[in-house]
Amino acid sequence: MDANARRALATDINAVARLQGSFVLRSGAVASEYFDKYRFEADPALLARVAQAMIPLLPADTEVLAGVELGGVPIATAISLATGLPCVFVRKQAKTYGTCLAVEGSEVKGRRVVMIEDVISTGGAVRDAAVHLADAGAALSAVVCTLWRGDGEPRVEGLGVPLYAAFRKQDLEA
Repeated sequence: MDANARRALATDINAVARLQGSFVLRSGAVASEYFDKYRFEADPALLARVAQAMIPLLPADTEVLAGVELGGVPIATAISLATGLPCVFVRKQAKTYGTCLAVEGSEVKGRRVVMIEDVISTGGAVRDAAVHLADAGAALSAVVCTLWRGDGEPRVEGLGVPLYAAFRKQDLEA
């Protein structure tokens, strides 16, 4: 993706997902601005462009994509459709019925898996999903996200694999 297309995508994501108003955050704090990632994930044309921006970040030896519930699932699916790579969906917790699995979809045991996430600030959900993937026998090789909202270089403390971000928060604020 060339620099102009990348800037245009960042502008379009920002225009759709950055909301103004009064929002209660997970921490309980109230903010006048909120980034609603589901807005870009729910727009098929924008989602396809996001997937195209993330594909070059996948390690060459990727065998399976793992979409983290909930926001990583549509992105992993879009990347899967564009690349032909199979995918799995990682739940926050195993179902208590049916298959009773936390990792649903393709087989991951012994395969090189790249976790797909929408927005990462601290990586808590990614760390939790990594435990489920390890329990299923996956060899997690990287994490690829749409937006790194944290400070400094993209990383997830204690995960031990690289984190690649299509965009950083400052890319969407420009």
